[in-house]
Amino acid sequence: MVMKLFELVGTDTSRPFSPYCWRTRMALAHKGLGAESIPWCFTEKEAIAPHKSDKVPVLLDGDTSVADSWAIANYLEDTYPDRPSLFGGEGGRAMGRMLNWWGDVTVVGGIFPLIVADIPAHLAPDDVAYFRRTREARLGKPLEEAAATRDHAVEGFRKSLDPLRLTLRTQAYLGGDKPNYADYIVFGGFQWARVVSPFKLLVENDPVYAWRERLLDAFDGMARKSPGYDV
Repeated sequence: MVMKLFELVGTDTSRPFSPYCWRTRMALAHKGLGAESIPWCFTEKEAIAPHKSDKVPVLLDGDTSVADSWAIANYLEDTYPDRPSLFGGEGGRAMGRMLNWWGDVTVVGGIFPLIVADIPAHLAPDDVAYFRRTREARLGKPLEEAAATRDHAVEGFRKSLDPLRLTLRTQAYLGGDKPNYADYIVFGGFQWARVVSPFKLLVENDPVYAWRERLLDAFDGMARKSPGYDV
């Protein structure tokens, strides 16, 4: 039975844009597993409520449903141990847990105010209203005000990536010679930005830029082929 994956989209259902859904997409590809995409919008909470979640990704595998990208990664690792490992052992899984939080706080959290004002253009009117209400409450300001300082603020974001940058000077991926789930955690944020915003987060001579390019080309260019901006 083919797995199914609820993924966040806007008016273009071929353009999934959640950073967490992209973590799961990359994890599935790493495992060599396919999943049918089920497009889901912000205001369609009732569609995933039976799976005890109000956010995506939600993975359906037969009679089993799993919500949350980290929970899904662990489910895939434990349920399909004969497939390539996402973590490379329990030590890698433990370090991945820390990187999962770092990806949430530093990467997704750092990117959020830089691109948030570009997201409504991709949404239907009901979703725009929901998005503005919830995200402006989180920011404490209008989306446009958050974006007004991004040309300066991006420098602080780039500096926050130094732990990643220094690592990539001595190895190709966070996972070593080949990518693993640690890479997909961080990459999800950059793919989210690429899909929804023309704002340039990285400069071409940055090791992080080169790493992102390699992951865009991974799995036969799966992420690169998804509609997005050339930034």
